[in-house]
Amino acid sequence: MSFFDTLVASTAAERAAFAAIPQIRDGVAGRISRDAYVAYLGQAYHHVSHTVPLMQAARARLGDDKAVYRSALDDYIAEETGHEQWILNDIRAAGGDPVQAVADGPNAATELMVAYAYDTIQRVNPMAFFGMVYVLEGTSIQLANVGAEAVQKSLDLPPAAFTYLVSHGALDQDHILFLKQVLDGVTDAGDRAAIIHMARMMFGLFGGVFASIPHVATRETADAV
Repeated sequence: MSFFDTLVASTAAERAAFAAIPQIRDGVAGRISRDAYVAYLGQAYHHVSHTVPLMQAARARLGDDKAVYRSALDDYIAEETGHEQWILNDIRAAGGDPVQAVADGPNAATELMVAYAYDTIQRVNPMAFFGMVYVLEGTSIQLANVGAEAVQKSLDLPPAAFTYLVSHGALDQDHILFLKQVLDGVTDAGDRAAIIHMARMMFGLFGGVFASIPHVATRETADAV
């Protein structure tokens, strides 16, 4: 079994728990309010704005023996730079206030997720960051490919309110294939353990971000009949 397949199998329980979060289930089905969608975008901004700094922090701590992984992070950095601005544009297009979203700051769950990532990179093992990449990119594919269309249809919002999600659906599919190649080259047992542990933790921490978003599902008319 490849290491990527081992990672997928090792995080099955955490991935299932993440998918069972009410905000995730209802978002994928399009049963959320505009306010909930804007709130999600606000929290997305507050963690995505740390994506490139986290990658730079991980890269800086990788030695010459990890040059191939530094190169992979260089590719990710080039791809991810500026994406937080896409989210602010989506907030505006969805009828929200991007300036207020920035000023409000992250929910506690978002702050904890970001802080854990920095701490793990600095204190434990920078290779663990690839476990976070696996979680965020894998979940964004699900949210983009299914949830974005359902929410747009349900809320009758313009396509301009979904540029971040829709773009990341296609982008992260390519990234997952790239990530599989990168991870299958990881042979060190300590690095593998750190990546798996980070992925398990991130499913819970990222799930906490979604669970922190105030949400009352909007039910289809058929549900009320």
